[in-house]
Amino acid sequence: MDSFITIRFKRKTAKRFQEFSKMHFKTHTETMEAILDFFFYNEISPKEKLGPTGRTIEANIKKRINAVIAIMRDVEKTQTKPTVAMMESLFQTETPTKKPLIVEKKYAEEKKEVRFREKQNLKNEL
Repeated sequence: MDSFITIRFKRKTAKRFQEFSKMHFKTHTETMEAILDFFFYNEISPKEKLGPTGRTIEANIKKRINAVIAIMRDVEKTQTKPTVAMMESLFQTETPTKKPLIVEKKYAEEKKEVRFREKQNLKNEL
């Protein structure tokens, strides 16, 4: 059996360590070994910051997504909808309205006269 050694910690730090140890490991020795192994194998120092947390990454992603949505809406308003409207107006087929033929006035007046008349029956008149 291995022998034990006493290490002095402040009371507040010792309480935190004991709570952490009870939650994750069976003994305080296992807890300390796991902590030391973690820092050793990952070659990091406990004084280093590992970078942004999950919450900050999520907030940044949400901001970028909102920015992309705003850009897409702007493109839709300024480019897509006007272009679609112009294309629709080009391809719409309307029935042309019938316009009267343009005729010179002298020919238009002559047409008022009747060119052919019914033949009068001379027998009936006698």
